Amino acid sequence: MPVLEALRQSAARKQRAVRLHAAIVARAREPAFFKDLDVPDTLDGRLDLLLLHAWLALDRLKGIPHLAQPLTDILFLGFDEGLRELGAGDVGMGRRMKKIGDAYFGRMQAYEGATDEEMLASAIERNIYRGQNDRKAQAIILARYALTAKAALAQSDPLEGSFDFGPMP
Repeated sequence: MPVLEALRQSAARKQRAVRLHAAIVARAREPAFFKDLDVPDTLDGRLDLLLLHAWLALDRLKGIPHLAQPLTDILFLGFDEGLRELGAGDVGMGRRMKKIGDAYFGRMQAYEGATDEEMLASAIERNIYRGQNDRKAQAIILARYALTAKAALAQSDPLEGSFDFGPMP
């Protein structure tokens, strides 16, 4: 393959990943999650919603590594940029990014390991609601939403550079 063609394909993959990232962020920022489902409107709450949607998206991209890896790279670039916008300096960035990386991999394992709605709701309650006992009903709704979104994503074509998460909960 000529070098120019390889560069064009790489640029096209990156642009698709940028559009997919934008779709993840847009859905994770929907006000209904915060207003109707009482997701804490905090840095942690927003990060956890983003990670839930990232898991859904990356699950859809299994078997498409040439798109999954650029999307993961852009996710972490977004985390880095977000921290810098909040005023984090270079001195503490490594520690902060490690903490986000640990949260990312922990959430991916927890959600991937959930084999049914109840297990997913438990993982959501533990991660998004930080174990608040009075959030079980909201966690169940979010788990149902995630499973519905997973089914909707299975019908979408990420190679077109878009995701359809389906209806809001």
